[in-house]
Amino acid sequence: MLNIFSLANGRLFQEEIESLEELAKFQPIWVDLEAPTPEEKRWVKEYYGLNIPEDAMDEDIEESARFYEEDNGELHIRSDFLVVDEDAPGTVRVAFILNLMNDDLKSKGVLFSIHDEDVPVFRLLRMRARRMPGLIADAKEVMLALFDADAEYSADTLEDIHGALEKVSVQVLAGDVTDAVAGDVLGAIARQENLNGCIRRNMMDTRRAISFMMRSKMLSADQFDDARQILRDIDSLDSHTTFLFDKINFLMDATVGFININQNKIIKIFSVASVALLPPTLIASLYGMNFRFMPELAWHYGYPMALMLMAASAIVPMWYFRRRGWLK
Repeated sequence: MLNIFSLANGRLFQEEIESLEELAKFQPIWVDLEAPTPEEKRWVKEYYGLNIPEDAMDEDIEESARFYEEDNGELHIRSDFLVVDEDAPGTVRVAFILNLMNDDLKSKGVLFSIHDEDVPVFRLLRMRARRMPGLIADAKEVMLALFDADAEYSADTLEDIHGALEKVSVQVLAGDVTDAVAGDVLGAIARQENLNGCIRRNMMDTRRAISFMMRSKMLSADQFDDARQILRDIDSLDSHTTFLFDKINFLMDATVGFININQNKIIKIFSVASVALLPPTLIASLYGMNFRFMPELAWHYGYPMALMLMAASAIVPMWYFRRRGWLK
């Protein structure tokens, strides 16, 4: 899918391109390629003179090669954007290409973004740019706005994580944590921990991308201040992710503690039963020995007496354990 975005009265408008001829009708500041086909890549190359690298979307590219500048003035930035999915939250790799120097190409001053999946942050920026005139002025501000929206999207997700953990806290701190409840709690904690880790990694990647933009001296004074504000926001998010990690560890330890208590209750039952049945076992073994004169043969009430002794020897320990509160 090939979408272009142009400015009109300070607002960002989107147009979906379905042919090469349609590209000549607009003067965009942002060209977005979502899962582009070979034909769409050919349109971009023919009209803008931009050759999209084959490894633009590779996940295994070295971290040091994700931010660089070509000899023709093209800036290449590969950054990850958060995608919150209940089944498998993670990030989407987006390749940005921005030409600010070569006047011979129509791609000068146009931001190109290439990605394989839909990015929620992109939808958020498009909605804001349509409603807020003057939010976007050029391609560089598009990139900064995307990173700013990514940081805000991460902040909203952290609030959701905190809310989910609060619900888990109510279950855990209620005290009545069965094995079934503990299993559900551990699953919920694991999902929130995974999402929190994705946010932290995403923020680290965003910080690196903004730092590269600031070092490349491509930003104006106002844009430089905006970039520093985004970095300060990311620093505040890092401290919040640390707080959530601590909360997750506490809930994990508390849940595991309740699981151990439930297991200890089961072990205690077996321990009490084995101790309570030890005296009857001793009496039965004594009566089962091969005496010369067996009591049950010499005494008419031998067997009933043995059964009474065995019952009494079992009841007395159970009564003592109950009195001490060990059976609760």
